[in-house]
Amino acid sequence: MLEKRIGFIGAGQMATALAGGLIEAGLTSADRLLASDVDEVARRRFAERTGATTTADNASVAAQSDILLLAVKPQQIAAVAAGVRGQLGLEGPLIVSIAAGVSLATLAKSLGQELRIVRVMPNAPCVVRQGTSAYCLGAKATVADGALVGKLLGALGSAWLVEEKLLDAVTGLAASAPALVYVIIEALADAGVAEGLPRSIAAAMAAETVRGAAEMVLATGEHPAVLRDRVASPAGTTIAGLRALEAGGARAAMMAAVEAATRRSRELGQAQPVKIESSVTI
Repeated sequence: MLEKRIGFIGAGQMATALAGGLIEAGLTSADRLLASDVDEVARRRFAERTGATTTADNASVAAQSDILLLAVKPQQIAAVAAGVRGQLGLEGPLIVSIAAGVSLATLAKSLGQELRIVRVMPNAPCVVRQGTSAYCLGAKATVADGALVGKLLGALGSAWLVEEKLLDAVTGLAASAPALVYVIIEALADAGVAEGLPRSIAAAMAAETVRGAAEMVLATGEHPAVLRDRVASPAGTTIAGLRALEAGGARAAMMAAVEAATRRSRELGQAQPVKIESSVTI
């Protein structure tokens, strides 16, 4: 178990999922966690999920943390930084940001050039410790800092150390694609219902099928196309379904969706931070 105190600025869904996952993985305990949020409901939910102390005072959390996780919307980074900068100092905590699109350079300029900063992009399945995350290190972050963040994220699923220029693509794929998969599961279930299956069976069957197919890709290490071809026998049912899928443009639509999400991540990074009084959590 880590001896370090972990602070969260922002106690929204992702912060709550990360904190809860770290406790369940045995990497930390409630007494080593602290979270701040302007939203009383978010604070209450965080406390109920983790058992940790919460507050409305960002500066207090910053002053007490060895690892400070910024879990606010990208547009709120400037306001948050202004409120905590005086509590950080040259030997301040390791800063870990999950604000989409906010570059290491922007974070360093807002918080302090000498701080150790790591930028992280997690995704929603961190809630069930099946997350897919990527992270990159700021100029002052050490190899040990990277190993620590990798360990924290690894407790919530899988984690990759990447160059910062790839984080927009990670955002478009790993962070945004769960929503695309939910649409796929919903569509498969609806099709099953249309063919006569009860809704409860169709929904569970669709989700289990997607999970099983994903596990086969990971377990075998084979290209998805190879696994697809093994299922699609000549003149069979699967190839008929695949032909309908191609006719509907499903492959192109999925690629376009990831590209659009990646492009939006880049736009967020290029936008000027908006300074407002309250922080909005994620």
